[in-house]
Amino acid sequence: MTTVSPPPRTMSYALAPGALPLLGHAVPLARRPLEFLTGLPRHGDLVEVRLGRRPALMVCHPELIKRVLLEPRTFDKGGPLFEKAEQLVGSGLFAATWEPHRRQRRMMQPGFHKSRMPGYVAVMRQEIAALLDGWADGQERDVRDEMHTVTLRIASRTMFTNPMSGRAAAEVQECMPIINRGVYKRMVAPTALLEKLPTRENREFQLAHERMEQVVDETIEQYRSAGVDHGDLMSILIGAVDEGSGQNMSETEIHKQVMTLLAGGMETTANAICSALHLITEHPKVERRLCAELDEVLAGRPPEFEDLPRLPYLYRVLYETLRIRPPVWLLTRMTTCDTELGGHRIGRDTIVLLSPYLLHHNPDLFARPETFDPDRWLPERVDDITEAAMQPFIMGNRKCIGDKFALNEAMIVIATILSGWSLRMIPDAKRVSLPEATLGPGPMPMVLHRRAAAHHTPAPSARPGECPYQGGRS
Repeated sequence: MTTVSPPPRTMSYALAPGALPLLGHAVPLARRPLEFLTGLPRHGDLVEVRLGRRPALMVCHPELIKRVLLEPRTFDKGGPLFEKAEQLVGSGLFAATWEPHRRQRRMMQPGFHKSRMPGYVAVMRQEIAALLDGWADGQERDVRDEMHTVTLRIASRTMFTNPMSGRAAAEVQECMPIINRGVYKRMVAPTALLEKLPTRENREFQLAHERMEQVVDETIEQYRSAGVDHGDLMSILIGAVDEGSGQNMSETEIHKQVMTLLAGGMETTANAICSALHLITEHPKVERRLCAELDEVLAGRPPEFEDLPRLPYLYRVLYETLRIRPPVWLLTRMTTCDTELGGHRIGRDTIVLLSPYLLHHNPDLFARPETFDPDRWLPERVDDITEAAMQPFIMGNRKCIGDKFALNEAMIVIATILSGWSLRMIPDAKRVSLPEATLGPGPMPMVLHRRAAAHHTPAPSARPGECPYQGGRS
């Protein structure tokens, strides 16, 4: 007897309440975006919101999000986030549509092969060690600034054999927060006319954009003048040949990719590290357990690439951080044709919104979603979590090309810091966190305290299944 599968159920569709004439949902998206997003699943699996007068469809159900991410020709890059990001980086890997993205990713993938990871980790170790050499017991520092400094140095050194000049690095570090805030504000603005007004914020955004363009051009020119293949990311970009066309990347394409890699390599990874350090210091039991693991495995020495699979609790702490505060928290797509989603007809050129933050904080998908619980990622508990519900790097052909690089970097930096230091937020410090295109904890004014690591005999390697981390896999 043949069993007939029941037809897929029609998902619920709703209009988000609270839209204002002309403004749409611009006010909650600008003032309290995370609270607004996490409230949308209560209304439906697909929820229509208004970006000014433009309708957009927020996808709230993980299976529908999986469908959108795995059908990139139908749900292509586009929409307000990528329209605004493209003004900054052009149609580089982050903002490129399906066909250019496929070509660019194929050409750039060798730079992120697992065989290169040990060399990249060596650079990470050098840069975090250099940063910590300037720390002193009892000193007060904004740890967010420190992490942006070290991730920028790592990004530039892995891209260029000779890192950026101090002036260029300082320019990028100053410009990126301004650009991230500006991109998000332009995305949720009810009208594009607002970005053309001669306001101080608009002038600052334009200046930051121009300075970034100039820094990248100067750095590429200095690099090219040597005319040497250094085997780094920049050499790969210059020498990459597309298998289909036999062509190299153009000068414009190389510029766009450098902009993309600098922005992504610095900002998102720095925010992930900052969020992890912030959450760890807010949860003393987690901090004690993590420091005990670091002391046992490392015995006071800096971590090496081979140590990473032997730090399963650190991995779970980091992965839980990516659930609580995913740096990439909101994405947009555009439909390329009339289609169907969840049983509802969706027209061509419809803006589709995806939010990893919304998914990660949905109580139907994660028990006690606001609780920082690294052990929810133990192998025996992971089976209860829907595959499509955890999206810090996005699945499908758009999955972050540098996901393993970022995990390596975050684990090395966190392990090195917490092996020798404890960090405490300065009481009553002023911390204003503004909505940005990437999510982080905002300013982190902290007091640095040296800690004496216990010197244990290093623990044996993790047993199969004990730690899901695979640092070299690409």
